[in-house]
Amino acid sequence: MVLSDLVRRVERMAKTDEAAAATGAEVGYEQARDELIEVVRRLEAGGTSLEESLALWERGEALAKVCRGWLEGARARLNAALEAEEG
Repeated sequence: MVLSDLVRRVERMAKTDEAAAATGAEVGYEQARDELIEVVRRLEAGGTSLEESLALWERGEALAKVCRGWLEGARARLNAALEAEEG
């Protein structure tokens, strides 16, 4: 791996982190889930370049993180409601 490849890889990782932060603030659970399904479908279908496949995978990771955040938030709300009901 040459230095330019490493630099591109680090830049791509930074963009993924930025996309994940932006995605979480702007996208609801259903929209993130639907886009994640489409990303997975495209990856499974193949026929994309390595660079496009990496970009899709990174987007999928960001979307999965958003979905996970929504689900964890919902679980916390349910747990709080159950605790309030019991207590």
